[in-house]
Formats: sequence, structure tokens, C-alpha cells
Amino acid sequence: MGKLKRHAAAAALIALQAVCMPAHAATTSSSTSASDAALVSQIAAHLAHAKGVRSRFTQTQTLAAMKAPLVSTGSLLFFRERGVIWQIDTPYRKTWVMTDSGVAVIDAAGQRAATGAAQGSRGAAEIAKMMRTMLAGDLSALYSQFDVEARGTPSQWQMHLVPRQPQIAQSLRGIEMEGGDFLESLRITFANGDITQYAFSGSTPVSALAPADQKLFGTP
Repeated sequence: MGKLKRHAAAAALIALQAVCMPAHAATTSSSTSASDAALVSQIAAHLAHAKGVRSRFTQTQTLAAMKAPLVSTGSLLFFRERGVIWQIDTPYRKTWVMTDSGVAVIDAAGQRAATGAAQGSRGAAEIAKMMRTMLAGDLSALYSQFDVEARGTPSQWQMHLVPRQPQIAQSLRGIEMEGGDFLESLRITFANGDITQYAFSGSTPVSALAPADQKLFGTP
């Protein structure tokens, strides 16, 4: 994946779990056990207490082509009614705004460098749309894409997701997540062996968008 596609896909996957999904009934895959599905629903019920979540993150990418890991920091806002704002602060500044209609890329000067269905962004937009469906109460979107294993309790949990769709498996090997009241860590292993890890801190619920967030999302 290119940098834009990797960041956009990762941001969308993080947002997928940052608030998580309400505990409504869904059809699970054959490889997801009833006990795992029950725990996922309990975790969802525990997490689904706010319209959105704002977090700080540290991203560490371990790439086969690089001798040393690449580290970046920034912030993430997920708001279920609008989408995702994914901001990189260091070592460079760039913002991705993901909604159902596509992905806007905003540079350090505040200029929108790409919008809509730009190459590499359509998949992230589709994931954002799937997130909304799940937050509306339909977990089948998750189970149609992944086999899910869950361990722990709703207040301290771990999940392991393995793609069950060939299109996803071509680029993604698996996702591991840990959390409590919010998502705390995420590890994405790509099919080529590259690994991207995230550590989250300072997560807080968001009930209304700040003016700056509204400006980034644009007109509903």
C-alpha cells in the first residue's frame, strides 16, 4: 500500500473500534463461536456510551524495506454521525477526513489536496460506511468481513480479527486489539509481513463537535 492508502485504511479500522458497535443481534460467521460473539456484544454494549471519541495516538510501522521503525504521532476523532478526522502531527502534518462520501486530504497549510473517490481512498470510505451501519446496530458487517476471536471481559478485553474475504486477505493478515473503556492498542499485520501498531492515550467521549471539527467535516 502507498502511504495514503495505508494511513487511510488504518485510520478507518481504528475508528471502527474506537467507539465500537452497539450490542444488537447479528449473524456471525461459521468460524466465530457463540461465546466469542456474545463477548463482542457485551464489549460493544460497554463501549457504546458516546456519540464519538477523541484520542491521541502513537503509530509505529515496522516495514520489511526499512531498517528502523517509522514512528508518528497525532490525534483521532470518530463521530458516528459524521465520520473520522485522522491528524498526523509528527514527523509531518497532514489530515485525513473520512466520511461516507469519500476521503479528503488536507495538507499542513490547510489546503485540501484530494477529495471524494481519489485513488486509494474509496476503500476507506467503504469502511467508514460499514462503521455507520454497525453503529446503527448491525454487527453483520463485521462478521461478513472477519472471523472474530474475543477474550477477557467487557471492561478489559482482547480481540483478534482474521479476514474471511479474499479481497481483504490479499493485503491484510490480521488485526489484534486490546481495550477497556476505550480502545488502548491496535496491531495490524499486513499480508507482506509489515506491521503497524498503535498505542492510544487520553481517550475521551465526544457528545458534540467543536467548531474546528465542523469546519473540517464541511457541510453535512
